[in-house]
Amino acid sequence: MKKRWLLPIGLLGILAVGGMFVKPTMASPESLAAVNAGDTAWLLVATCLVLLMTPGLSFFYGGMVSFKNVVSTMLQSFIALGVVSMFWLCCGFSLAFGDSIGGFIGNPATFFMWRNVTSGAHPVLSPTIPLALFALFQLKFAIITPALITGSFAERIKFSGYLLFILLFSLFIYSPLAHWTWHPDGFLRKLGVLDFAGGTVVHMSAGVAALAAAVFLGKRQSLDQGEAAQPANIPYVVLGTGLLWFGWFGFNAGSALAANSLATQAFANTNTASAAAMLGWVFWDAAKGRKISALGACIGAVVGLVSITPAAGFVTVGQSVMIGAASAVLSNVVVHIFNNRTAIDDTLDVFPCHGVGGIAGMIFTGIFANEVGLFYGQTTTFLYHLLAIAIVGGFTFVGSYLLLMLTNALVPLRVTPEEERLGLDLSQHGETMTSFEERMNAYLLKQNQNSKAASLPKAGISE
Repeated sequence: MKKRWLLPIGLLGILAVGGMFVKPTMASPESLAAVNAGDTAWLLVATCLVLLMTPGLSFFYGGMVSFKNVVSTMLQSFIALGVVSMFWLCCGFSLAFGDSIGGFIGNPATFFMWRNVTSGAHPVLSPTIPLALFALFQLKFAIITPALITGSFAERIKFSGYLLFILLFSLFIYSPLAHWTWHPDGFLRKLGVLDFAGGTVVHMSAGVAALAAAVFLGKRQSLDQGEAAQPANIPYVVLGTGLLWFGWFGFNAGSALAANSLATQAFANTNTASAAAMLGWVFWDAAKGRKISALGACIGAVVGLVSITPAAGFVTVGQSVMIGAASAVLSNVVVHIFNNRTAIDDTLDVFPCHGVGGIAGMIFTGIFANEVGLFYGQTTTFLYHLLAIAIVGGFTFVGSYLLLMLTNALVPLRVTPEEERLGLDLSQHGETMTSFEERMNAYLLKQNQNSKAASLPKAGISE
């Protein structure tokens, strides 16, 4: 048995044994009476929709990487369902939504091991739905956020190091950001910062952390050797986009926390912004002389979903067209700047799409937010949004970089050159999209060809 895995096994064992002795907290008759059946039914559906987004993301990312890294990339998203669920049960929900300590973090004892998380409503956090359902709904946001980061370091990260990093990220980055922005006593929320469903908490944090990871880990070997990155399976990307778009209705409309007109407004804005962004991306590509591609249409649609997220409940449907289309063009431009003018290897353009999309969404929210936005002659909300972008961006980049350094000191983050050449599917998991023999034969054939090419005279005389 490998000793390095004894610690995670031990922690899971402690959680399993300790959980048996945690006494359930009974809901009061008043909290049970406050539960609304319609709101609860909708939030149950919305929670399932948001859960579906993480498998959708695994297809979206898995289709865009090279053939030898599809399984590993998909698993990096999927495994977050397990890691973050256990963290959220233990202390994550309490850190994000427990009794506020100075507006910066929740008291870890408030909801430790689901203590005080009942089937009754909470007067502040969940006035018409069970607190347990609210906690589960928020869990799905916490799951997909570290999964989003994986696109930046795909094809070169060691799986054990990745597991430790997402746990540390959830503890030290995500939970504080969720508290700052969504807890009634969080300091950003008290300033008046509006983030309907996660522009800062989810997308900005994931995008900026992705940038830190890309800088920390450096380029893939294949890029250093001049190889062009080829997506393994475009239909996977299309499938993943469809699942994300479908699940995003729970992500945004569910954030109304009720089956009401606000949920309907967020639903309509979500679909409209994504549609406008998809068209904006492909039309911009065509105007720049590039072919309209399925990959571009999918990326554009996702950028629209990202950018409308913070604004979904605060803007009109017409304004969502502007938000989606403008954000798509901006992200498209940033993608090509990153790929052509910088040395940063953000494998799947997580920062240009999710980071820039989240930032653009927060700016547009400050501009168009009903009655308090710049569009309506008010400046306070807009200025606080700029401040929030600076605070969240700086905190997330520095914090994530330090966590990457800590993780690397404990568990090496980058795979060896040989493991990277072989592909993470085989080197990390012993699995591939094809049979093991087919992959090994292809790998050995390529190695043989490279050896023969190296042995030829430099004049380039063929055999």
